[in-house]
Amino acid sequence: SGAEPAAEGRPRPAGRAPAMSPFQCLARGRGLRDLSGDGGVRKEELRPGSGQAVPPAASVAVKYTGYLEHWDEPFCTNCYSKSPGLMKLGKDITLGGLEIGLLTMKKGEVARFVFTPDYAYGRQGCPPLIPPNATVMFEVEVLDFLDSDESDTFFELTAEQQDTFPLQKVLKVAATEREFGNYLYRKRHFEGAKDRYKRAFSILGRSPSSEAEQCQIDASKLLVLLNLSLTYLKLERPAQALAYGEKALEIDQRNAKALFRCGQACLCMTEYEKARDFLVRAQHIQPFNHDINNELKKLA
Repeated sequence: SGAEPAAEGRPRPAGRAPAMSPFQCLARGRGLRDLSGDGGVRKEELRPGSGQAVPPAASVAVKYTGYLEHWDEPFCTNCYSKSPGLMKLGKDITLGGLEIGLLTMKKGEVARFVFTPDYAYGRQGCPPLIPPNATVMFEVEVLDFLDSDESDTFFELTAEQQDTFPLQKVLKVAATEREFGNYLYRKRHFEGAKDRYKRAFSILGRSPSSEAEQCQIDASKLLVLLNLSLTYLKLERPAQALAYGEKALEIDQRNAKALFRCGQACLCMTEYEKARDFLVRAQHIQPFNHDINNELKKLA
């Protein structure tokens, strides 16, 4: 009669809709929210997050585990990684359902998603791991994200195009790059952090049109220079740490952090007199700072 055989090999009565897959049954049974409007992406929130939802084209740090129907073990997971890196939506994360789902999530949120083939691996699947027409389930936790869209777009421009950007936008891009660096620094990826800080510093060299603009540029530069000085100390490259600390002092000669970093760098290079000079100057500004006083004790 031309009827398709059902999974068990018996003919399916004509006119009956195809049987729902186990994951689709789960999605319906538990009332998972339909995000796509056609039932292709369904979501169940397992733990709420806080703050704003992930913005489009953001860079996100997520933990994820993907399951196929009838399989107990996940077909993919990054949950064994101590600190998953940041991945850009649309570039590093290209699974349609996952993109749609992530845009509804907040930092700290954990959710379960069911994706039909059109929002997952399609009709072909991804042999040998993903069979054709596979409905998949993902459990996802958003650890962190950065709204990097503007910054990523900026760095794709030529130097001439970048120069036409208004200063406020350039400062915002520099701040985003610095946040990226801070994220990597906290994860102890010092080499990556250094590169991000350098990228931020590279765009802060434009000529100001007023004293107010100069102050804004200097404030942004100072933060990046202090970050670079500290990161080079972590990378055990004290000469560079000293150079960036001294650049920070050119902007603010009474900056205790810059003096402290320079002192630490000189200590690492066994230039004890120079180290003492920097640290004493730092102590004058912050006499009760434990870190400064402890470094000075090493020179006693």
